[in-house]
Amino acid sequence: MISSGLFVLPAIVYRIGGPSIIASYMLASLLILPSVFAKAELATAMPRAGGTYFYVKRSIGGLWGLFCGLSDWFSLAMKSAFAVMGIALFCKMFCHYAFNGYVLSDSALKIIAAACCLFFGGMNWVSVKSTARFQNLLVLYMLVMLSMFVVMGISSVHPVRFHPFVAADAPHGTWTILALTGAVFVSFGGLTKVTTIAEEVRNPGRQLPRGMLLAWAVVSLFYAAVVFVTIGVLDSTDLAASDAPISTTAGVFMGTTGMVLLSLAALAAFVTTANGGILAASRSPMAMSRDHLLPGQLAQVSKRFGTPAHSILITCGLMILSIIFLELEILVKTASALLLLMFLMDNVSVILMRQSKIQTYRPKFKVPFYPYLPIATIVVYLVLLLGMGIVPLCISGGFLIASAVWYKLYAAKQVQRDSAVMRVVQQVTDREIKSPTLENELRDILFERDNIIADRFDHLLHDCTLFDLKGKKTAQEVFEQAAAALGAKLDIDKQVLVEKLLAREAEGSTVLETGLAIPHVVIEGEKKGSGQNRILFGGYER
Repeated sequence: MISSGLFVLPAIVYRIGGPSIIASYMLASLLILPSVFAKAELATAMPRAGGTYFYVKRSIGGLWGLFCGLSDWFSLAMKSAFAVMGIALFCKMFCHYAFNGYVLSDSALKIIAAACCLFFGGMNWVSVKSTARFQNLLVLYMLVMLSMFVVMGISSVHPVRFHPFVAADAPHGTWTILALTGAVFVSFGGLTKVTTIAEEVRNPGRQLPRGMLLAWAVVSLFYAAVVFVTIGVLDSTDLAASDAPISTTAGVFMGTTGMVLLSLAALAAFVTTANGGILAASRSPMAMSRDHLLPGQLAQVSKRFGTPAHSILITCGLMILSIIFLELEILVKTASALLLLMFLMDNVSVILMRQSKIQTYRPKFKVPFYPYLPIATIVVYLVLLLGMGIVPLCISGGFLIASAVWYKLYAAKQVQRDSAVMRVVQQVTDREIKSPTLENELRDILFERDNIIADRFDHLLHDCTLFDLKGKKTAQEVFEQAAAALGAKLDIDKQVLVEKLLAREAEGSTVLETGLAIPHVVIEGEKKGSGQNRILFGGYER
């Protein structure tokens, strides 16, 4: 979360908006919070690998799930690529100071960044546990250095640096603040990415919301404080020209030692973001592969290391391609646009899952002020997307077209899943819910999340075809409904089953207690009495 978005991006956006970028960072922080709530609700209800992809796939359907999965994967890969480009830029700064003004070429910078991608990919391939320990140490050092930067630099802030608050040549005047809010969204892109590895988190119902909300508070505080000190201390010309604005600012009031310490903190930030980004991004194609939306090889786990090797490899390849072919500013804006789309879809998913009335959708955390907050968030994100520029929007549109083509040619025939949006449609049109796929899947997730051990009755409910009858029904009406469901499974004509049930019922039913009986018949064949060939009826009237 704290990486190039803090150590490199302020200089890039300052060239456009001047001191007003601090307002853009603070506004982005507030606008990300509803999506933190949405992700927390979805992740505690469905702690599974894939994050936004998994939720959108279950709530809206396969095509949008594929689009979100690819976009989420690509946006996080580009955010990680932005981080490794930060490492390359700091190598450039080091060479400039250490070798008497020597300047690394753009090609050399891209080679350094590509090498970093391969290094971090190798770390993730070998071990997630060692990766986490490595992350913790670097994050601790980075936070200590940033705290020292703010405490020591606050006294050197000159209020005159904030005038005029919006740059005189800003392209959209005061609206520049809103336009740049979308651009700096990439800075908060890692805030909810822990949900992509939710199934690897112990006690996700408690840990995920706490972790994301604490991270939001810490990150927002540091972004606001560090950007404020940077703008207030550094001359506007120097800030706009710097590749490492935080380190350059530290050199003003802390000397060379301060510049070195903050440069090391920046490198620690880049390393943690690139490393954690590959960890999270590689789980998206793995989750899509499990659902047969991508080739099965991407779901394979290394027998030796227990990590998704193929998924990690292709993620690193995508990062390297982004570094080679995209300019830094376009890379940042595209990553931000895709992140906005993902967060928008998260809020749509919350609305659909709630409105579907699926009984097994039971989140441990719920979005406050529902449904007003998710709806308002969707509208605001659409406004921010329109201000991102033509190139990021075209790339996003290209992703949607590519997803539709791939889904039509490869995935559509292999995917047969229920979705929350279909439940909503069925409720509106008063149709019976005939597919228990999604509800059963959420039930299995619920049992695993809460460590519930299923008994015989749970297995019966899981395997049966369920009908919820409303009002009074004659025996023949009930038998016809049952026969229609079982006839195809048993390879028996529907009318034959109805006649058998009516004949058996004429002889007498097996009564369990007053008002509860089991109509049944004997049919020819072996192993046809499994749970999948039972039907359970329920209703308010007997």
